[in-house]
Amino acid sequence: MQCLAKVVAIKRLTHDVKEIALALISPPKLVFEAGQYIAIEVTEVHKGKARQNNRPYSIVSPPEEEGVIKLCVNLVPGGPGSSYLHGLRIGDEVSFLQPFGYFTIKSQAETALLFVATGTGVAPLYAMIKHLLNQGLERPMTLFWGLRSERDIYYEQDFEALSRQYSFFKFVITLSRPSADWQGPRGRVTELLLSQELDVEDLEAYLCGNMDMIRVVRGMLLEKGMPKRSVHFEKFY
Repeated sequence: MQCLAKVVAIKRLTHDVKEIALALISPPKLVFEAGQYIAIEVTEVHKGKARQNNRPYSIVSPPEEEGVIKLCVNLVPGGPGSSYLHGLRIGDEVSFLQPFGYFTIKSQAETALLFVATGTGVAPLYAMIKHLLNQGLERPMTLFWGLRSERDIYYEQDFEALSRQYSFFKFVITLSRPSADWQGPRGRVTELLLSQELDVEDLEAYLCGNMDMIRVVRGMLLEKGMPKRSVHFEKFY
């Protein structure tokens, strides 16, 4: 289904990440699941010829925020999709295809949850976490998020507020290239996970980000005895 929305808010989260809020025009309401994405129509130039193509972007807002969907987009040099979205202004209209995807959370389950992200792979995981909390579910949740340096951190205050409000939600940010002043964990998120004593019994994992991270973390969880059906992942880059 073809959809149309208008840009109503833009937040610059970091030097290369923006959160873009789209107010729905047609249809005025969308039914989707936390973790799904929309396909944005963008113009690409291939061998000197312009053509329309669809680029997927995960929805960072939970389904309960009716009438508005939010995207968390990092600027990729030369990337037609991210360049288009970073160039949007308030009032611009955006055409996209209805939400798709099978990387969704099972709200009815009772297992503990492990979320692991690199970069903007946190977007669908944030939507899942907010959705579960909005539903009043008290499943133990832990988010491990890998970024490069302090200037790449965003949503930290949001996650801190959630962890204060909900004792069963915890999050950890680790930086692979921090400054000398950084007081938190150092290294890649894969290294952080390898140092944890995880109990994979009664646990489900949701991984999103670069394929190297997914490969390592998935392999580690399977080696610990987690069933394949309990490890869900979506590659971002």
